[in-house]
Amino acid sequence: MAAQPKPQNRPISNIVFVVAMQTEALPIVNRFQLTEDPHSPFPQGAPWVHYHGTFKDLNINLIWTGNDPTLGTAGGFKAKGASIGDIFVVSECAFHDRRIPIPIFDLYGVGLRKAFETPKLVKELNLKGAAIAYVADLLKVPAIFIKAVTNNVDDDKAIVEEFLQNLAALTVELGLAVEQVINFINGKCISEL
Repeated sequence: MAAQPKPQNRPISNIVFVVAMQTEALPIVNRFQLTEDPHSPFPQGAPWVHYHGTFKDLNINLIWTGNDPTLGTAGGFKAKGASIGDIFVVSECAFHDRRIPIPIFDLYGVGLRKAFETPKLVKELNLKGAAIAYVADLLKVPAIFIKAVTNNVDDDKAIVEEFLQNLAALTVELGLAVEQVINFINGKCISEL
């Protein structure tokens, strides 16, 4: 009997997207003709919605969490060269629980996780995912994060107003970036990313 290929040598077959808002979910759901799962795999009462479908050689799942309105968006720093509308493939996710004011214990609420490195994907395509990065790291599942800059955190504009003003257009751009990522991943092994 032939040995099973190592996971990094097998073509990727499943992709899961986690998005916070229906506004972010719909371009992906519509583009890949995903259908809502009528029998939710989540606990009763959980606000999450599961969509699924296939595209080329990939099983695509999308989970809309309904809770965190900034999961796929990000504030950018103009001083570091970020502009509204920029799409980033994230290399690291950090989280910080600022509610732990006790010295030494405050470090318990700080974390940094590396996202799965995708140098070829980044070359091809030119805070809030930290919990997902943490779980993915624990389970040894590669995680790629794609973020769209909706507002600048280091300018004088009101963050909420700027976020709302840019959200609709950026979710379309984010959907296009996701399509590029899916097309790039299709048929490839993890080691080829």
